[in-house]
Amino acid sequence: MKLTTVTNVSVDGVMQGLGGADEDRRGGFERGGWALPLFDDEAETFLGEVYQRTDAFLFGRRTYEIFAGSWGAMEDPSSSPIAAALHARPKYVVSTTLTDPGWADTTVLSGDVTAAIADLKAEPGGELQVHGSGSLVRRLFDHHLVDEIILLTYPVVVGQGTRLFPATGPDTALDLVDSRATSKGVTIQVYRPGGHPQYAA
Repeated sequence: MKLTTVTNVSVDGVMQGLGGADEDRRGGFERGGWALPLFDDEAETFLGEVYQRTDAFLFGRRTYEIFAGSWGAMEDPSSSPIAAALHARPKYVVSTTLTDPGWADTTVLSGDVTAAIADLKAEPGGELQVHGSGSLVRRLFDHHLVDEIILLTYPVVVGQGTRLFPATGPDTALDLVDSRATSKGVTIQVYRPGGHPQYAA
């Protein structure tokens, strides 16, 4: 399966607490909910299509728990293409502490997680998607397991919070596959890792 990461970020790269004020207050974060005022119908339609095309989902523990508490608790998942996909497809969560996930069709990955994810990628199928899950995404990049990156960048500078990429880390060239913008200024880019970047002499 192709492994695709799907990440919502601000212009300054923040991905923390995009959905609501109390979604993720780690580190004293006080500016949650920055994405929803800019999340328009075009972005919603695009993401709905992305969710529908996947064969399975892969999450870090924190993102999994946020999703399980919201999408997983929906009484009528068929009312949303995102919820419908999340309820219908297998879900994998990387965690050393979660032992009894309450969301149906969930498998916990622990131990040698890198090998377990490589094994998932080797299975037949179209796409394994990672939504949010910043720590997991960085780990996947470090181990060259990412095949495609979908990045939704919102026209706001949050000014604090956890960034998608740390101040230091491995470098990777990216090939642009697709680019578009919504009416509220959310830019959507699709990239594929392109090996080592070139630097000017």
